[in-house]
Amino acid sequence: MSALLDIIAWPVTAPFHWIARYFSNEEKMRAHAANWIELADKVWHFRRDLLSETESKELLGRTSELRAQLKAKADAAKLKLSIESLEGVLRRTGGAMYPKTSLVENVEFFLVAAIVILGIRTYFVQPFKIPTNSMWPTYHGMTPEVFTTPEEEPGTLAKAGRLLAFGAWPHRIDAPASGEVLIPINPGGRGYVAWDSVPGRSWLIFPTTLREYTLFVGDAPVKVKVPLDFDFDWAIYDGFFRSGPNDLYNARKLGNALQRALQTGQYEVREINGERVRCVRTGRQVRAGERMFAFDEMTGDQLFVDRVSYHFVQPTVGSGFVFRTGGIPYIANRAGDQYYIKRLVGVPGDTLQIDHTTLLRNGAPIEGSDAFEANAEQRGRYPGYQAGGLLAPGETVTVGPDEFFALGDNSPNSEDGRVWGFVPEKDVIGRPLMIYYPFTRRWGPAK
Repeated sequence: MSALLDIIAWPVTAPFHWIARYFSNEEKMRAHAANWIELADKVWHFRRDLLSETESKELLGRTSELRAQLKAKADAAKLKLSIESLEGVLRRTGGAMYPKTSLVENVEFFLVAAIVILGIRTYFVQPFKIPTNSMWPTYHGMTPEVFTTPEEEPGTLAKAGRLLAFGAWPHRIDAPASGEVLIPINPGGRGYVAWDSVPGRSWLIFPTTLREYTLFVGDAPVKVKVPLDFDFDWAIYDGFFRSGPNDLYNARKLGNALQRALQTGQYEVREINGERVRCVRTGRQVRAGERMFAFDEMTGDQLFVDRVSYHFVQPTVGSGFVFRTGGIPYIANRAGDQYYIKRLVGVPGDTLQIDHTTLLRNGAPIEGSDAFEANAEQRGRYPGYQAGGLLAPGETVTVGPDEFFALGDNSPNSEDGRVWGFVPEKDVIGRPLMIYYPFTRRWGPAK
């Protein structure tokens, strides 16, 4: 039926199809001619001192002829003939500018692309990866997902899908012997799991430094390597010390658990790299070959950061806040000039105080972000603000001119303005726009 309608309509529609195609071809050829004229002008300006008088006259003549036809709106056929004539001259006179090899064209393309990307990163939008969990649960750094039984572990296809969608890197650790799982702690009883720095590879290619943890099953050591930014203490807590599904990790909880074990004698001594280390007993008995520990190393949130807005408007309290650390002596002296992200809580002239779990700004509960209220109420996974450092109980801080004050949403596990003070205005970078990876529920506009 549709074919019959096309036949019937042909006498009416054919002229319109022909006209559309005609003008389309004409416009394409005119644009083509303009490009050739531009190339010819470029060759003339860059190589005229190298061309003979005959070559110069021929190049200028063919270029002028094509330019005149373009100005006179000659038809596509005439333009094509003139372009072909000009191309022949350019092949003889163009040198390295024409004809170009595919290698030269590819190099130029990638150089231009690199310049554009660097310009965008420097002045407009910059990608940024959350390095730690100081802003958790709003933004996630590298976090563990622990599987307590083999049935919970993803299968082969699920592991591949999770790696692509969430950046989930699997760690599956089987017991080398039968016995109780022991967790070595740092010398001095500081309440964290002991580790050593070792050389390694990022994405199996790039040289990097890793953390190597040594666990024990009885007397048998088990090595686990993870990135420097990965919170392995969190994985240990969820795998061996968590009391239930609603028991949220807190570094202080793990420290308390390990400290209690030391105080009650629930530890044994093992040797790691020639050093005797106290190892806390977990009560977890495993058999040789049995899965003793399984977790996925989840990548941190990756953001686009707006570098433009703060050139025109002042940062607002409650927004995510990206800055450099080079002007903060406490950080710069230890870790150099890095990019950090916290939440902006104070602008010049503000007075800040922590009252129980509530952050007060100028004497009233702070407003401007849902995270403020969630922390004050200790709602969901928000732990509440914790007084300490410059904001110790009863203490206040006043933000000076050309300075800002920033805190992490994960207050008990955040090293922030309470520790290192103020952010100089000159070091402010911008605000987060959106989470572009991984593809979790947090994907989308930044909070």
